[in-house]
Amino acid sequence: MTNFALTDLTLAALAVLLLIAAVIDIRTFTISNKLVIAVALLAPVYWYATGTPLWPDAGYRVAIAVALFVVLAGAFYIGMMGGGDVKLAAALGLWFAPSATLLWLIIMSMAGGVLTLVVLIAHKVRSREGRPEIPYGVAIAFGGLWLVAQRFLNHFA
Repeated sequence: MTNFALTDLTLAALAVLLLIAAVIDIRTFTISNKLVIAVALLAPVYWYATGTPLWPDAGYRVAIAVALFVVLAGAFYIGMMGGGDVKLAAALGLWFAPSATLLWLIIMSMAGGVLTLVVLIAHKVRSREGRPEIPYGVAIAFGGLWLVAQRFLNHFA
């Protein structure tokens, strides 16, 4: 049974957490473990609110989150992603059904590409040396916010 008020409340809390993560990542290039833990611990509340069965639906979400963590930890290992980004993406993977997670990954990747281009251009225009830092938490949050917004903006789906 779906609890619409609790569903909306948890999605609103997720949106706030994602906005905070994006702003902090822009300012400091870090995402705190406390924030990631809050995103992860709020997911089971969302499952309860939406009536998501523990098996197999929640199990799939946990498996996808673990797979995301493993794959993105590889990106961290080779210096392509920050540790906070990896943890935030894995925590966010707990929230969505497999098909929605795929959509989130596509949106996140597209936003990450645009973000990277903007940062590279700004780096070049300012004639800075070295490799620029990309606050990829912004792209992760953007993808998550895109999916959260669908609940409130797309009443036809």
